Amino acid sequence: MLIASLILTTMDAVFELLIPYLSGLLITQGVNGLRFGLALDPISIDIPSGKVIGIVGGTGSGKSSFVNLIPRLYDASKGEVIIAGHNIKDYSVQALRNDIGVVLQQNLLFTGTIRSNILWGKPDATDEEIWRALEIAQAADFVRGFKEGLDTPVVQGGKSVSGGQKQRLCIARAIIKNPKILILDDSTSACDMETERKIKEGLFTKLKGTTIFIIAQRISSVKDADEIIVLDNGKEVGRGTHEELLNTCQIYQEIDSRIASGAPASSGS
Repeated sequence: MLIASLILTTMDAVFELLIPYLSGLLITQGVNGLRFGLALDPISIDIPSGKVIGIVGGTGSGKSSFVNLIPRLYDASKGEVIIAGHNIKDYSVQALRNDIGVVLQQNLLFTGTIRSNILWGKPDATDEEIWRALEIAQAADFVRGFKEGLDTPVVQGGKSVSGGQKQRLCIARAIIKNPKILILDDSTSACDMETERKIKEGLFTKLKGTTIFIIAQRISSVKDADEIIVLDNGKEVGRGTHEELLNTCQIYQEIDSRIASGAPASSGS
């Protein structure tokens, strides 16, 4: 596998991506949603708009690589990515990403206030819109607990809040613009399971019409998805609901068993 390095600056973070050599990946989005196809290792998925797709697999399985083609964090080295009948290279990166929300495990907060950080997602948002996003992300209660509320200072990197609070603020920042596609890449890993459950409930009920991709280490994060894709070394090795995969996919069973036994789950892309 050929690896290249790219430094990207986005509104959420400055980070380094290791780019795998992708051969023949095709993503098309029609009026009914998204379709994926990988030429060497065929993957064909029809995703109606508004569906929730879980993606699980071990380190290096291609989870993040698979979904990060959508916002063009990098491009396929062969093949093409089609959205609404057009190659995504025909769209400006800004226009494309305006309709896509991405929340990473290590997302950053900027020096400023809670309000100014959320406004990165939608600069003209009203306070009502900010509080709605915070409610969905299960961040409203702790923000109200701060003496200065939305005007609470945030130090660089978000070190003034806990890891779970930082992740919830980043989720609020991503969803305030009501994205058509939302990608959550292990973005609730620092939250307890009950908080994670409430976040998912809010996303599923309040973001009707948004197609959601959840990449996760914990099976609990994806078990309620409409469909779960299991990847291993860039290949699809299982697909179905949680119950179906427990009966048909050995790798999914192994991930579930490791978590149930308290063993650390594999992470990474």
